[in-house]
Amino acid sequence: MTQPTRKDVMRPYEYLGIAAAIGVFCGLIILATTRDVLVTIIGFGVIFILALLTLALLAIAMKPGEAEQEELDERSGGVLRKNDGSADAH
Repeated sequence: MTQPTRKDVMRPYEYLGIAAAIGVFCGLIILATTRDVLVTIIGFGVIFILALLTLALLAIAMKPGEAEQEELDERSGGVLRKNDGSADAH
């Protein structure tokens, strides 16, 4: 079994970074309009969680490319490939 690449290891942190950036941006807008720190912190938290959930759902919905599908086939022994008729049906 091969070791995961640096790109594979860093992918979850990319999602966290993007969600945090979206949360900070919205938090700054909330702070500029309300000038209330507590509302800003609550808004940052809500937006951060919503952005993280949205990114995670979009990542799940993406269809794997050919290289990713080959890697998945290697890891599972070809059992999980849907369009291959040779997989065992349980």
